[in-house]
Amino acid sequence: MSRVVVVGGGPAGAATAIALARAGRPPLLLERDAAVSEKVCGEFLGADAARLLAGLGIELEALGAVPIRHAVLAAGRWQAEAALPFAAWGLPRATLDAALLCRAREAGAEVRLGAAVASAQEAGAGWQLRLGSGEVVEASRLVLATGKHDLRGLSRGSAGGALGLKLPLHGSLPATVALLSCRGGYAGLQPRPGGGANLCAALDPRTPGVAAAARSAEALMAHVARGSALAESLLAGLRSALGRPLAVAGVPYGFRHRGGGPFRVGDQAAVIPSFCGDGVAMALASGLAAAAAIDAGDPAARHHACWSAAVAGGMRLAGLCAMLHRRAPRLLVGAVSIAPVLLTTAALQTRLGAMPSRHRCRALVADSTTSGRS
Repeated sequence: MSRVVVVGGGPAGAATAIALARAGRPPLLLERDAAVSEKVCGEFLGADAARLLAGLGIELEALGAVPIRHAVLAAGRWQAEAALPFAAWGLPRATLDAALLCRAREAGAEVRLGAAVASAQEAGAGWQLRLGSGEVVEASRLVLATGKHDLRGLSRGSAGGALGLKLPLHGSLPATVALLSCRGGYAGLQPRPGGGANLCAALDPRTPGVAAAARSAEALMAHVARGSALAESLLAGLRSALGRPLAVAGVPYGFRHRGGGPFRVGDQAAVIPSFCGDGVAMALASGLAAAAAIDAGDPAARHHACWSAAVAGGMRLAGLCAMLHRRAPRLLVGAVSIAPVLLTTAALQTRLGAMPSRHRCRALVADSTTSGRS
């Protein structure tokens, strides 16, 4: 008999699998990579992510996560710093993903690594998946948790997008997340456990110098360093752990999925600008929301409408903050230096990893439907 199949073993897919297994519906989780690996991700985990992870049986301190208590913005010679209004941590994605997949197995989900899905199509009331090995898998419900990568035939349908780059670094940093303006976008820099740092950038691929930055660790560090005096100072004491950065193209920041199809979670459901550092929390929360919807027998369209309505306001604010940091970085940094409360307020208002209650979800959908008819 077919069962729920989750495609993707990142935070969204693992959270979905854990919740379904705990509800007595253990799914099959298919992850294309044969072993957990680094992903293009800022690695920032706020209090909402920590709370959701604790509910899934994962304590960040036990994994060695680095506490982060301050944020600093920089553009040119300008910089502004403020204490974060919540506890936050830094943790490599490979460490987090491995812990989540372990919890999924312990909960009763079947986790298959190295199982790439080549295609998926509707088959009657369910889905039929063809793996790269040629094996065919039947699914009663399909959960698409492939992150920033689309599955053939089930594209998000969003054109363009930013270039996401990630570069692990050797060296040491203070317990601060730095948001650094640079040509074509911005970068985030924060410490990693055991020393080292993570540099992650969201850049317009059409910007001069960005193509070279995507091919070379040295070029990426130089590109970011030219954007501010702070970036130049911080990066001067760090060295790359890789020859070239990890990259993913066409990241549709601001995207929110609407409609039916498979259940979409994580970046397949909504993509918050990485500037805000809430991507992992949103991935976890959307996975839990999808599991609850599947367990209740709700259709995918209702899940998507609920999630889109729940995160709409925060997504718009996140998009505005990212646009200001990209187009008028010195104005934004100057404003925060005068009134640090602007940064703390924006940080609080863009924490979208709090799954709304079932009744609240339905109310949001009803409100958005009524507004669309008026």
